[in-house]
Amino acid sequence: MKHTRDFKTIKVEVDGPLGRLTLNRPERLNAIGATMLQELAEAAHWFDTHHELRVVIMSGAGRSFSAGADLHDSPAAGALPGTGNSWLHRREIGQLGLRASDALEQMHAITIAQVHGHAVGGGVVLVAVCDLRVAAEDASFFIPEIELGIPLAWGGIPKLVREIGPALTKELVITCRRFSPEEAKAIGFVNRVVPAAKLQAEVEALAQQIIAMPAVPVTITKEHVNAITRTMGAGITAFADGDVLLGTFNDEESRNAARAYMQKTFRKKS
Repeated sequence: MKHTRDFKTIKVEVDGPLGRLTLNRPERLNAIGATMLQELAEAAHWFDTHHELRVVIMSGAGRSFSAGADLHDSPAAGALPGTGNSWLHRREIGQLGLRASDALEQMHAITIAQVHGHAVGGGVVLVAVCDLRVAAEDASFFIPEIELGIPLAWGGIPKLVREIGPALTKELVITCRRFSPEEAKAIGFVNRVVPAAKLQAEVEALAQQIIAMPAVPVTITKEHVNAITRTMGAGITAFADGDVLLGTFNDEESRNAARAYMQKTFRKKS
């Protein structure tokens, strides 16, 4: 029996041991706004109420996995000074991304990212929080936050350092350059790269392979690996991303960079 729950920006369903989480704003290339971040955290907790659930596949509807933060519905915009909200309220808004990424990463089920099209900025962070990652050959990854005049937040820095190491994290985040699925696989960020036409079938087969394994040792293995990575990452845990974002809003150079990036982006779309 399938179980679903209604959300505005995502679709979720559980069918026995298999669950699906679909970013569902195809008209915006699944750009991630404040509403989606809140719903992703809620969905993670909802999945955990299904005790027979073994695997959750995370994907994006339409042409891309996710185009990253929604510049029209960004948590950062809601956290801007002068919005009439208290500092405490603005800080909490700034923490929405970290809350969502942590909730997804701590889910009981094994999570598989099914990546096609673009995975940009916060979309890369969503890929990073999944246990396993399969990308189409025509996918593209990049992290444009610094060009936007803000640091990568949402727990992205410690998660990337954990996955690909400090030097590559610095390069990819600071230069904002695109990197291919092949490079992502070579650096250990994705598990498999497959032809776009075979992406869904490959992910479904991987999910069924995991479901066929004994549940207890699979769960123990996920928790064991996560415990080790938490130990490895001691001292680089994100806890104040909201404060970091708020700090950049008072920097004139950062504000100018954001305006220039948005003008360039919207010129390309027009």
